Amino acid sequence: MSTVIPFLAILLATGLASYHRWRMPVWAALTACLLVACWLLGANPTATFIAAAITAIIAIPLLIPGLRKAAITTPLLKFYTKILPPLSDTERTALEAGTVGFEGELFSGKPNWDLLLSQPKPVLTEEEQAYLDGPTEDLCRMVDNWDIDHVRADLPPEMWEYIKRNKFFGLNIPKEYGGLGFSALMNHKVIQKLASISSVVSSTVGVPNSLGPAELLMHYGTEDQKRHYLPRLADGREVPCFALTGPFAGSDATSIPDYGIVCMGEWQGAQVLGIRLTLNKRYITLAPVATLIGVAFRMYDPDHLLGDKEDIGISLALVPRDTAGLEIGRRHFPLNSPFQNGPIKGRDVFVPLSQLIGGEDYAGQGWRMLMECLSIGRSITLPSTASGGSKMGAVTVGSYARIRKQFGLSIGRFEGVEEPLARMGGHAYAISALSQATAAAVARGENPAVPSTISKYHCTEMGRIVAKDVMDIIGGKGIILGPRNFAGRAWQASPIAITVEGANIMTRSLMIFGQGAILCHPWVMKEMKAAMLADPTVRINEFDGALFGHIGYAISNAVRSFWFGLTGSRFGSAPGDNYTRRYFRKLNRYSANLALFADVSMLMLGGKLKFKESLSGRLGDVLSQLYIISSMLKRYQDEGQPVSDQPLLAWAVHDSVNKIETALSTALRNFPIRPVAWVLWPIIFPLGRRAQAPSDRLGHKVASLLMTPSDARDRLAEGVFTTPTALNPGGRIVSYLPKFVLAEPVERKFQKALKNSDIEALEFDQQLVEGVREGWITDEEAAQLKELRELTLDTITVDDFDTEELRSAGYADLIARERREHEREVA
Repeated sequence: MSTVIPFLAILLATGLASYHRWRMPVWAALTACLLVACWLLGANPTATFIAAAITAIIAIPLLIPGLRKAAITTPLLKFYTKILPPLSDTERTALEAGTVGFEGELFSGKPNWDLLLSQPKPVLTEEEQAYLDGPTEDLCRMVDNWDIDHVRADLPPEMWEYIKRNKFFGLNIPKEYGGLGFSALMNHKVIQKLASISSVVSSTVGVPNSLGPAELLMHYGTEDQKRHYLPRLADGREVPCFALTGPFAGSDATSIPDYGIVCMGEWQGAQVLGIRLTLNKRYITLAPVATLIGVAFRMYDPDHLLGDKEDIGISLALVPRDTAGLEIGRRHFPLNSPFQNGPIKGRDVFVPLSQLIGGEDYAGQGWRMLMECLSIGRSITLPSTASGGSKMGAVTVGSYARIRKQFGLSIGRFEGVEEPLARMGGHAYAISALSQATAAAVARGENPAVPSTISKYHCTEMGRIVAKDVMDIIGGKGIILGPRNFAGRAWQASPIAITVEGANIMTRSLMIFGQGAILCHPWVMKEMKAAMLADPTVRINEFDGALFGHIGYAISNAVRSFWFGLTGSRFGSAPGDNYTRRYFRKLNRYSANLALFADVSMLMLGGKLKFKESLSGRLGDVLSQLYIISSMLKRYQDEGQPVSDQPLLAWAVHDSVNKIETALSTALRNFPIRPVAWVLWPIIFPLGRRAQAPSDRLGHKVASLLMTPSDARDRLAEGVFTTPTALNPGGRIVSYLPKFVLAEPVERKFQKALKNSDIEALEFDQQLVEGVREGWITDEEAAQLKELRELTLDTITVDDFDTEELRSAGYADLIARERREHEREVA
């Protein structure tokens, strides 16, 4: 046994130093002290000497910089430059476009939770709150979804006028340019509230405030462009759209076939230098009503009128609607959600160079401009839309499930309904926290490239699940369209958010981990930049620091992964209260797992990793769920750690943790280099997979929370339009829940007495009269039950129509055409 002790001492020192991330000299000193202790305590001298020799062989080359750089760093740098995957200019631009916030800590294996928890609580200013409670609330009251979706296929004129007059298109345009100057958080709140009542209205307002002419002008526009266009965009004199997507390139701006040739041409009666555009775009939101079109195209200068370069690159221009040669096509019809959307074409469309966004200085900079601004749409518009719809769906269906009865029991009491109800509550809580966290990052001045893709993908995916569960629970109430239907159009529209701003398949499999592995990793970008430096001395020095920092980081994450897996994450420092501390410890474990797995994947697969999309998607899932849980824990803290929210938090955390372990285990089982997977499995899962999906008991608590008035339910519903107006059937159902809960004891008393009586009355009103006469209930209680009956009827009633009402405007033309054809055949 004394022979083994010195080697165990080395392992102990290595484990402690790696876990705590002590520097190399600390490890060497600790190891030396332990070996001296072994010798003094009578360990085998030969074994102690061999252990000391091994320590010296490792430590001396690493602790002497000159020896380390010559013997280790230089050969590894040569090898690294050979395996480093080549980055195109477009890939490099995409990687460098965003900033890194707390998500970088999740890639570290040892998150600094103080950075997250010290971020200020996201709050609106008094002016912003007044706008949310005033014009935004009033706009919601104006919404008549049946009129918008079915009758007009458009917003009514008075709503367009209200939106423009109250500067809904200028939420984020600075006040100095005529806008409202609101924060990104306020943008999120407005879109969330509008989306809770109408996806058409929310998209109409959301698009001009995300990727579009205004956003691009604020970042890159010349002062003349800003002063001319921003006030007109803010008050609606100009309605903007941005034309990026085309038939042959989708949203991939690097491959667009649309082009512009630099040439002389006529503009407003004068000969000027400009661009002659040829374009073919589709899926362009607001195109049918837009007056100012932003266009992405590839710019060429074959006659070298601007310089020596012929292919200038992707550029962005502003084209007025009335420009000769520009053709705004007929409307697209996106899944019965008739927001304004359509194609744009143009041939020989001439605009001067002054119409380039940013002017001539930004010619060829379009890809970078798009990458830096695309995150706004992904960070705010789409996640906020999912948040509004999901929160509204959860509280409305929670009310419906309590009010609607089958077999004398509220349908929400059936376990088969409790399961989707719980899923709705947990997802709505997660979506709300995630969308707000990402909007808050933008409001702090960050450009959250990775969180924006996480937020876009997971909010819209969970939102689609919530929409499905809504339909599943309310059944016929959801499938019969009409003014009383609060869910059918939302279900039809749910795939729209999945496809826009980059299809979710691409977002998950290419973007989340693809960007995250380089942008968020504490060492990879540093190594890449060091390897590309020109000065040999500086290159070696920089690469040496990054390389050995990376090696120590990788060893630490392996040790931490194994330790946390072996102990079930029960030990280690973590913030939070007694309830949430366990969740922070779990995140410490999975952060180390992700960091380790990512390092091994990049080392073993190199440039091939970007083609392993399934692996990239699964590792992206791990990063995403870590970010989602972090967002929820931050929200829980910001709201004062309310005990009544704990079922929602617990359900959502357990769901995310189960998804993390599923992603990790699936990635390991399918890792292309099998021996590597065999080594990683016992490090990441030393006791096997332990995480489970949320239990039925927990699901019961969440479902009950949605069906019972409480402060937790109110917090979940905060920020959505639940005002019980004649045009808001969902809001009415939400308002009925307190009355229904108060009336339940009276209803049970009456039903029990009725069941045990010999009263022959069959009509409900007559039964109430008999109940009062028999003394079962009072006159007041009878009135309460009668009101309850009316509220229930309004909750469950669906619409019906004459056949002619459902026929399209083209039906009469069809009948007339068929009649003429029949008459010709007879003749």
